[in-house]
Amino acid sequence: MNGYAGKILRVNLTDKKVTTIPTADYEQWVGGHGMGSAIFFDLVKDKTIDGFDPANVVTLMTSPLSGTLVPAGAGRTEVQGIGVQSYPIGWFTRSNFGGRFSTMLKCAGWDGIVLEGKADRPVWIDIRNSNVHISDCSPLSLWGTDTWDCQKRIWKYVAGSQAYGDWICVDGEEGDKTTQRPAVLAAGPAGENLSRMACLIHDAGNGSGQGGFGAVWGSKNLKAISVVGTGGIDVNDPKALLEARLWQKQNYAFDLNNLKKGPIWAGFASLPLPGTLWGRPSGSWKPTEGQRPQACVGCHSGCRARYESGLGNEAMCYATMFYCDAKSLDIQRRATDLLNKYGLNAHEMIYGTTYLRDLYKLGVLGPGKEIDCPLDFDGYGSYEFVEQLVKMIAYRNDGRGGKSRCGDDLAEGFVRAAEKWGRLDGDSSDLETGLLPFPYWGIPLHRDPRHRLEWGYGTILGDRDINEHCFDMLHSCLTPAALKGRKSQTTAKEAVRIYVDKMVPFQDDELMLDYSTQNMYSEHIAKLVSWHRYYTRFWKQSALFCDASWPDFINVYAPKKIGSTGQAEPKFFKAVTGKNFSFLDGIELGRKIWNLDHAIWTLQGRHRDMVHFAGFIYDRTCTYRGMDIRHFSPGRKNGKWQYIDSFGRYVDRKKFEEFKTKFYKLQGWDAATGYPAGKTLESMGLKYVADELDKCGKLGRE
Repeated sequence: MNGYAGKILRVNLTDKKVTTIPTADYEQWVGGHGMGSAIFFDLVKDKTIDGFDPANVVTLMTSPLSGTLVPAGAGRTEVQGIGVQSYPIGWFTRSNFGGRFSTMLKCAGWDGIVLEGKADRPVWIDIRNSNVHISDCSPLSLWGTDTWDCQKRIWKYVAGSQAYGDWICVDGEEGDKTTQRPAVLAAGPAGENLSRMACLIHDAGNGSGQGGFGAVWGSKNLKAISVVGTGGIDVNDPKALLEARLWQKQNYAFDLNNLKKGPIWAGFASLPLPGTLWGRPSGSWKPTEGQRPQACVGCHSGCRARYESGLGNEAMCYATMFYCDAKSLDIQRRATDLLNKYGLNAHEMIYGTTYLRDLYKLGVLGPGKEIDCPLDFDGYGSYEFVEQLVKMIAYRNDGRGGKSRCGDDLAEGFVRAAEKWGRLDGDSSDLETGLLPFPYWGIPLHRDPRHRLEWGYGTILGDRDINEHCFDMLHSCLTPAALKGRKSQTTAKEAVRIYVDKMVPFQDDELMLDYSTQNMYSEHIAKLVSWHRYYTRFWKQSALFCDASWPDFINVYAPKKIGSTGQAEPKFFKAVTGKNFSFLDGIELGRKIWNLDHAIWTLQGRHRDMVHFAGFIYDRTCTYRGMDIRHFSPGRKNGKWQYIDSFGRYVDRKKFEEFKTKFYKLQGWDAATGYPAGKTLESMGLKYVADELDKCGKLGRE
């Protein structure tokens, strides 16, 4: 089993029992998300349980590529289970984080971890090669620590008095040695106190952000998992792997001696960026001090940064955007560190904080107001304000150690808090008007579904904000050029052809990328959404290629600007595993995984009638906090391809229902209910899934 360690760690926290699952039992799913979904389906008999139920199973899975030389494809870990963040139901969901955890887990001899049950007291899991211990938190006083302090205490415990760079013994005084500190994944105070937006944090800023898995761990009395390994990873053809990496670098990576001007988000061709180009001042975290890039294991790029001041280290994307109204850049960076230390989801915190401020401006929230909130908005922008807010949500109190109903409400997530405050009632509810811009499943707005069809539709048809940037080059990176009158990297016709040629098995349908208003509810767009679900379910979330670099569609360094996707993924996969597994094979397996996930949501209670956006998506044009949002995408106009402005449009409620019918039929599901059909599942080898749906009365008609 080249690329695999050969076994999966199974930990029952209730009876403190440690067993193994042979990886070969689930090898057909390859790794990551596919394996996690299959294991969850087998082990969780009642899919209707709440995410806080001890019977909830959480998986942390690697892939065959983890820990190898695959560029931007070796350092990620997939997390799955029933989440607690989404609304009104905590769907079976996923999250994902980078760093070195998956590599260390593979080097310790494990392809993944399965967590079951609930400990009777706070514990952490100590993995040193094949030795696994479920340890009480008390001796190290781990419970109550922030994520950074927790990790440092575990490092010191495992390494003893040894300095960084010294050899430490992993299995006792005569055991194997390493200079590495263990890779630790930890829940912060937010997770301990069951805040529904609680994350898991690895190292300084690698966060398993969505789903509320920090709270799920808190409900299981699990503080952290530490792993250190001294083994290796068997690769089928090391020479072919090295040659593939060199081929990718020479033909598709950035060239420091011949830099070409391209968009900020340029996939595999991106230069190392300082965290991300957001924040303040001047619209970016510009290098106002010494810094260096930081990367996940095996990555060629380095999309994070470590700063001379130590503030905001390894923060990425949304985390760097949190608290943009801070009075100084240092305060904003310190606010970012607060999120990572206390373990809170930056995406929800950004939109939730502005929502609180809007309620304050309306005169309904504040000390002694209708919504009695201890926050003093006269101090908005200060460090003291944001620290109090973060602590309110992390500790379910007033942020200063006293009781507060508001803090307890906010820890339930901003949508559930609004519901408790009576602000979700009727046509004028905050969700309907967009005052609370959480358009799907209680998750904040990201890429707007009125513009980004594959993103918005994929999110509402799934379980969470998809956060998959496969098509950003067609949208976000072209919009600035269009607004400023600059020439785009490619014409709309060229861009569409480059993309569609790689989108097997739908490569003959160019209209998949027609984002015009007249096409936004068509079967062509149903194919676009479908392909996106299949590609990401396998190549990104099961094989674990990084979202920031893959797929490589348009590439300014490549011949004719045609990137490596379609060739590269199977080339790397074969070098590691030895298997002749084509790009299309991955798309088809992704379709199977997508169907398995949808079956789980169906068993949880999903029906097509539940699949709809919040009201403001249907009857309002795209604005945010009074600003008109301009957005350019490829589309057909007067029979010709061009970049069209989708400014001013909204989603038509009736036509979106018609789109759902087209999408369900394309999947082979029951269009009336959205339930998977038995014939479809059986054709993919999922008869046992169809049988469970049938037993529960939720098998769709053929």
